Amino acid sequence: MNTSIPLSDLSTPMLIALGALIVIQMAVLVIALTKLMQTPDERLMFGKKWPWIIIILFVNLIGGLVFLAVGRKPAVVADPLASSQDDAERPADRAERAADVLYGSKDGE
Repeated sequence: MNTSIPLSDLSTPMLIALGALIVIQMAVLVIALTKLMQTPDERLMFGKKWPWIIIILFVNLIGGLVFLAVGRKPAVVADPLASSQDDAERPADRAERAADVLYGSKDGE
């Protein structure tokens, strides 16, 4: 039983759809692998890169999309208002520091 269809038998819209799917697949593959290489191991869901490489390469379009959607943990962002003396700091001082961070200091620095 021959299940292959020659490309010449496909209609033009079907060929365009197939071409678009190939372009999307390659773009997601390149983007996912690039993001994977840029992401440190401690931010990855499995803690290592090799499982994600296998998933991205062998599960095709879905694997790349899964990595981009849930494969990375969010980066930890430092609080610019945090200081070691926050416990002893008055609320007014903290509010003034927040205003300085948001709008610049009153001194023009």
